Amino acid sequence: MKILLAEDDTFLADGLSMVLRDSGYAVDIEADGAGVPIAVGTTPYDLLVLDLGLPNLDGFDVLKQIRSKGETIPILILTARDAVEDRVKGLDLGANDYLTKPFELPELEARIRALIRKENWSNRMEISFGSLTFNTVDRVATIQGKNIDLTARELAVLEILLQKQGTAVDKQRITSLISSWDQEVTENAVGIVIHRLRKKLEEAHITIKTSRGLGCRLELCP
Repeated sequence: MKILLAEDDTFLADGLSMVLRDSGYAVDIEADGAGVPIAVGTTPYDLLVLDLGLPNLDGFDVLKQIRSKGETIPILILTARDAVEDRVKGLDLGANDYLTKPFELPELEARIRALIRKENWSNRMEISFGSLTFNTVDRVATIQGKNIDLTARELAVLEILLQKQGTAVDKQRITSLISSWDQEVTENAVGIVIHRLRKKLEEAHITIKTSRGLGCRLELCP
């Protein structure tokens, strides 16, 4: 899952990005309001966390530009502006959620999970593939009730493949989805992640089939 964090408070942005990356998200930070619509238009993000008090382009104007271009990315406003009229304006301009500062980190993470769950999982709480079950709330994978110990990158790749069940996903696309501006992931590194994930899915009789020119997809072993 790839998140764009539009925040000009360096301390807050660095802290949030660290927490979210530890949870398995790829995070890019954009401190300039004018750069946010450009980033959204060029990179397939799963979510935009948007501060309203950005330099060069106010958050409300960022919202207007993004929605006027037909971008459907889920947007969570995270701001110190707590007036009712600001909440109403932000939601009416196309934001999907609105959270004021100061905030509790568990609540922010829950709201992020809820928005991504609605967008990517059609609000399903669990996804199954053979004997593998993925809980979209806790972001935990199990095989017959037993948790699978996954690294952040293994979890990210598994989520991508589960979203595209039955369809091959190009390795280059996987690479772009789990990379961030300051944490580039190579295709070779993705290959290693897939190899390790494949080993962990053996117990569920699931493999990750890689086809040259097509990409990777989950398959049940015969």
